[in-house]
Amino acid sequence: MKDILQEIVENKQRENAFLKAAKPSMKQALLASQSGIIAEFKRRSPSKGWIKQDGRADIIPLSYQQNGAAALSILTDEHYFGGCDDFIRQARRSGVTLPILYKNFVIDEIQLYQAALCGASAVLLIAACLTKQRCSELIDRAHSLGLEVLLEMHSEPELEYADLGPDMCGINNRNLGSFVTDVENSFRLASKLPADAVKVSESGISDPDTVSALRQAGFRGFLIGENFMKTPDPGLSLAGFIKSIKS
Repeated sequence: MKDILQEIVENKQRENAFLKAAKPSMKQALLASQSGIIAEFKRRSPSKGWIKQDGRADIIPLSYQQNGAAALSILTDEHYFGGCDDFIRQARRSGVTLPILYKNFVIDEIQLYQAALCGASAVLLIAACLTKQRCSELIDRAHSLGLEVLLEMHSEPELEYADLGPDMCGINNRNLGSFVTDVENSFRLASKLPADAVKVSESGISDPDTVSALRQAGFRGFLIGENFMKTPDPGLSLAGFIKSIKS
């Protein structure tokens, strides 16, 4: 009879090997993609309330992958966005192999460990939530855990954070205080970012022509959530959106 403890340890070694394995790179996925769409699984927002309360993390993210997303973003904040870390695990178990962004309000290293443990490829850091020193520390820790960093900025004073070495630089078109959205924010700040930055425009993108214009302005990633999640079939909505960009 096989030793049960030995069997448990061997299984744990396999689990740990999976956790330590290199995750798919979101940065490289965006650089290689024709569309650059980061499709977001977002069930709720503080400003809109429930968008899709019955949205399933074992169905929609995989459908996004099947319909052409370059990468995924999954909201894990529970109180304001109706998310949880297990949504990323569910997406991975369903067959998702694309890079997944752990989207939350990360202010402590423990959240980086949570992101790594649930199968994320990258983590969102928000300049408005962090001092520059703290942001630098979290970037270094994320990289040590094998996570890429999408650093989000939404105003010109925050652009100084871009010199901290994030993998991707995001411009949020939504004012985090008022939640008013204006895509012009991305156009206004794009040229002020480092020339070699992998730029991502976030929030308020609902028109394929806007994606084309943002790409001309130097953006390679476009984070879109509500525009797809509010429809009956988010994956099919994504497919139609991408087709319109190409046409």
